[in-house]
Amino acid sequence: MNRSDWHGVIPAATTPFHHDLSIDFEFLSTHVAWMMDAGCRGVVAPGSLGEGATLSHDEKIQLWRTCAKAVAGRGHAVAAIASASTAEAVRLAREAKDAGCVGLMVLPPYVYKGTWRETRAHFAAVLRATDLSCMLYNNPIAYGTDVSPEQVAELAGEFGNLHAVKESSADVRRITAIKALLGDRLAIFVGVDDLIVEGIAAGATGWIAGLVNAMPKESVRLFELAMRGEKEKAAELYRWFLPLLRMDVVNDFVQLIKLVQERVGMGSTRVRPPRLELTGEALANAERAIAEALRTRR
Repeated sequence: MNRSDWHGVIPAATTPFHHDLSIDFEFLSTHVAWMMDAGCRGVVAPGSLGEGATLSHDEKIQLWRTCAKAVAGRGHAVAAIASASTAEAVRLAREAKDAGCVGLMVLPPYVYKGTWRETRAHFAAVLRATDLSCMLYNNPIAYGTDVSPEQVAELAGEFGNLHAVKESSADVRRITAIKALLGDRLAIFVGVDDLIVEGIAAGATGWIAGLVNAMPKESVRLFELAMRGEKEKAAELYRWFLPLLRMDVVNDFVQLIKLVQERVGMGSTRVRPPRLELTGEALANAERAIAEALRTRR
């Protein structure tokens, strides 16, 4: 995997569980292949949507092996490297390659929100530990650590294997700011579902997507229409899709996306604690939105 491979729709895959909350690797393989059949470029796992913080080290390795086999040469298996410890992040980065991954998505440290000197050292340690192509993940909303465009440029200037950035600040101006500093040096991916059309208009060429887990054909079509500049068709599809895409940017996004998966017959609502499945008004509201979307499905 190299700079030119970072584009298109890459799902942030959910992690499926059996009733006992062990990972259902057989279904994971089916799910990933289904998304690839719809035109996705690869898969990244296990990020926040994949409940990575609840997975053991060994589970992550087996999950990567499963994803790598499921893409079957049709795309790229990307490992999300996330840990509270720099040493563990480095270990995961090294083992991801042996598990069959061809790229890494590198997150800032969990829990500890350090200075830029500390955050930079963490990123640098992971980037130095691998020869795989890497994507930097910036999500200040979820992780409390904000990597500015200038800091992204600083890392890109030092590390030749940094080829992409996933921008999840929800500020579309970040895309133009990064491009102003770096041109096409890095591929820029939109990392929040309800900003994809605006992000592409600003210069993004990729989408690390969430609702794609339940609606891959619609997700790929929306991305392609926006990339081709077919504004009216993209706007029509976007209007229909937005009530679901907005489920990606709220606190219980994992539960919501898994609920949509279950309603389309491709997954279950099972999550690992501390997450719990939706109940009451939250569930009823989500069910209404999903039912309307399916009733008027494009």
